[in-house]
Amino acid sequence: MSAGEVLRAALLAHLGGVVRVFDAPPLRASMPQVVLDDPVLAAADAAGVRGRVGTIAVGYADDGESPVRLRALIAVVEAAMDGVPADLGGGGWRLATLRLTRSRLWRGKSDRWVAMSEFAVRMYRIN
Repeated sequence: MSAGEVLRAALLAHLGGVVRVFDAPPLRASMPQVVLDDPVLAAADAAGVRGRVGTIAVGYADDGESPVRLRALIAVVEAAMDGVPADLGGGGWRLATLRLTRSRLWRGKSDRWVAMSEFAVRMYRIN
């Protein structure tokens, strides 16, 4: 598995224990919805170490007049991301850092509340 696939699988498993998370926008699921995007990674290799740096985002959607429920869900997911274990469980990849870089909430189409949390990620594997 590639570094991106390992990271995504580990995050889906970790977040799945906290919230209902999807790997793609669901066609028929009740609100609110949490979707883990694909990571955007670049090589950051060193002597004897394979490394990757990049970002991964979590998207949210909810109906309603107020974003109160969505704000609470965002807080839960962002707190859960702080607890991701360093051992990603695939191919020797380990997480060096995973930190929130930005979070945004806005009114989307069809009176739906939409949000996004973006995380910077650094991971490595000893060759």
